[in-house]
Amino acid sequence: MLNFDVFKNRVSISKENMYREFFQENRNRIKIKKAPVAVKNLIKISEATLALSNKKGFSAMSMRDLSTEAGLSVGALYSYFSSKDELIEMIQQQSMRVATRVLVDQLTGIDDPHFKLKQAIYAHLYLSEIMHTWFYFSYMETKNLTKKVQKRAIELELFTEKIFTDIIEQGKQDRIFRDVNEELVAAMIKAILQDWYLKRWKYEMRNVSVEQYARFLIDLVELYLKP
Repeated sequence: MLNFDVFKNRVSISKENMYREFFQENRNRIKIKKAPVAVKNLIKISEATLALSNKKGFSAMSMRDLSTEAGLSVGALYSYFSSKDELIEMIQQQSMRVATRVLVDQLTGIDDPHFKLKQAIYAHLYLSEIMHTWFYFSYMETKNLTKKVQKRAIELELFTEKIFTDIIEQGKQDRIFRDVNEELVAAMIKAILQDWYLKRWKYEMRNVSVEQYARFLIDLVELYLKP
């Protein structure tokens, strides 16, 4: 069993590093060129956006709301993005970058489909726990994205499903897993993974930890795939 704290230490997603990358990826959009100042304010802006979106929805959030929550003037906000559409695009793209990189890194070098499947479930669940507000925001606010960014969000959804599809297909070829529709199983796994970060309150109420949830899902999938 992969311990959640071990995973956190292994991937080492610090707030400062994540927002430093955020700044570097958007240097051409951000008017503030001093990295320490920009990173500090990007943290304020992003966390305020995520908090307000959770409370009232991104579409209902005004620039005045964001200004008050972030503790920055409206003019200062426009030094970092030109519109709400650009802001949500920047946030979505950063969450996609981090999620893709971590998932790929955690599975690199693993050949055994049985172990790889477990590792993929642990990695996705634990990452969604570390970046809960980002994952929740990305799912709930997809409808407010531009068509271009919606397409990327769909591509990420299919990319993560394909991770599971490919693992199950390899397991079938190696006769480790029984003959199943790997695309349906992958979609089912993805839906259960999403339930953790979309309805976490339900599992908190039942005193279910992320480690217990991961173990349950792994047991469920292994039982279904058992030859």
